[in-house]
Amino acid sequence: MRSLPRQTVMVDEEQQQTMLKIGDVAKLSGIGIEALRFYEKSGLLDKPARTYSGYRVYSRDVLERLAFIKQAQALGFSLAEIRRIVDDARMGHSPCDEVREIVRRRLAEVEERISELKRYRKSIAVTLEEWDRVGQAPGHICGLIEGAHVEHTASVGKKLNRKKRNK
Repeated sequence: MRSLPRQTVMVDEEQQQTMLKIGDVAKLSGIGIEALRFYEKSGLLDKPARTYSGYRVYSRDVLERLAFIKQAQALGFSLAEIRRIVDDARMGHSPCDEVREIVRRRLAEVEERISELKRYRKSIAVTLEEWDRVGQAPGHICGLIEGAHVEHTASVGKKLNRKKRNK
């Protein structure tokens, strides 16, 4: 028999009738089962109750938490930041000051990325104009690329992707 995690709340059949199984939560929230398990392991969701046969069952409150997580992600919060916010709220502290500061920093990051992208756009637009004048250019693979005099701006794309992954 599989052992259940400590501090697991068991529910009887009557209580189970009002609760949602993990598949139901996934359907209602639009969040996959594996993500729900990850959120639980990460501390974003409270440990669900279990049936006597070991199935996870959730109260409908979990849907509100999941909606909060999705909204926070839409605002650019990382899962680690969301977990800190949720933990603060669990301890009875208002996380609003921290939330405001995170969004303030995120806005500054977005402004910087926009500036980088504008510089990048200008650089590749000038290069394209030059290429349009040149037409074909001899080279080993593509003379246009080989002869380009563009600042190594691929780092802009790499920075954007790296920041997205770190969220």
